[in-house]
Amino acid sequence: MSIVTRFAPSPTGLLHIGGVRTALFSWLQARRHGGKFILRIEDTDRERSTDAAVRVIVDGMHWLGLDSDEGPYYQTQRFDRYRAVIREMLAAGTAYHCYCSKEELEQMRAEQTARKEKPRYDGRCRDRQAPVAGVPPVVRFRNPTDGEVVVKDLVHGDIVFRNAELDDLIIARSDGTPTYNFCVVVDDADMGITHVIRGDDHINNTPRQMNMLTALGHVPPAYAHVPMILGPDGAKLSKRHGAVSVLQYEEEGYLPDALLNYLVRLGWSHGDQEIFTREEMIALFDIGDVNKAASAFNPEKLLWLNQQHLMRARPSAVARYLKPHLARLGLPTDNEALIEGVIVAQRERTKTLKEMALASRFFFTDAVDYDAKAVAKHLTADARAMLVTLRERLAALATWDAPAIHAAIETFAAELALGLGKIAQPLRVAVSGGTVSPPIDQTLALLGRARTLARLEPGRY
Repeated sequence: MSIVTRFAPSPTGLLHIGGVRTALFSWLQARRHGGKFILRIEDTDRERSTDAAVRVIVDGMHWLGLDSDEGPYYQTQRFDRYRAVIREMLAAGTAYHCYCSKEELEQMRAEQTARKEKPRYDGRCRDRQAPVAGVPPVVRFRNPTDGEVVVKDLVHGDIVFRNAELDDLIIARSDGTPTYNFCVVVDDADMGITHVIRGDDHINNTPRQMNMLTALGHVPPAYAHVPMILGPDGAKLSKRHGAVSVLQYEEEGYLPDALLNYLVRLGWSHGDQEIFTREEMIALFDIGDVNKAASAFNPEKLLWLNQQHLMRARPSAVARYLKPHLARLGLPTDNEALIEGVIVAQRERTKTLKEMALASRFFFTDAVDYDAKAVAKHLTADARAMLVTLRERLAALATWDAPAIHAAIETFAAELALGLGKIAQPLRVAVSGGTVSPPIDQTLALLGRARTLARLEPGRY
């Protein structure tokens, strides 16, 4: 059997990490088994769905590199299909019109609650023959009244539901628009979904959806309901914990592979391994290995993983993600060699691309922002005089690279009987504007001969 999975978010809110982890698990399951991954936008809630949320989903999936084989499909573009299936179900008797008013339903539930029964629709319109004049009906699914539904959940194991406990779900509203649970069923059937991987908040929807699929003549897919992600304090993940738009992580300077690596480890493991490439995740992941228990979000662990990926990834691979951060600072992004050199120089001292870009501005512009305190402390009259001589030594170098620069500075420091730091720190402030940069020889090599000598011109700082 060829595996077909889907990620089917509702654009009623921004895509956050809980949804991204679900998408990742679905994507990995398909990629591991050479199957197909489908992106479907479940936008039937037209009042709450927004174009902005759709854009975040599509752009977020693109940034993450979770490429779909089909889609995005939009449920609002499939209403004719849903209506056709509803007509078929009404004709087959697996669905029926319900004319109960809101007041009737409220009274029904109140009476059931008073009897300490589970509030549910009691099926009073199941066998109604004649319509009620002036009342537009809803359409309900005729759920079986006996037997059981066994959800063979790949994460939780078998979950048993008695059909007597499941009421007749509304599948079309009185205005004819189909409901979420029904659209999901038709889509999963039409798209040949073999594995539904989603949050465990959907578990109670599953037996109803399985019954509808059976009524339509389809074998239900395999289901895997993954546990939720909690905040570090054990409470439901919220904005204060990090439940923000996935694109916020791009803006904060995280690599997509680092974020995916972090999320795959929330509920899944492979021995003690912490750091995974995308290829390793595909080779090793299986949805049946996901834990039942909820996992806690740890922003410090994510930050650590991000730096690990910065240090391990090819500079050319990181460059495409650093460029937008440079551009946001108004810096040029056309010098590939400089960008890759900056990545190598800065990746052990910065944890995010945003931090890297901010710390590297002086490499990309001739306008150096001098820190007044650093200038006052390190660029004394003696230091300035020393830098004039050092500039002459550097200008005379036959080769402009880190080893040659290091040797020149070391020789100069020895002649003055000074420690290397006594030379390097004034030099660093003069060329970068501050006291923090990569090793000074590496810094000057990246800046290049012309810009280094220009910044050491007397009177520049």
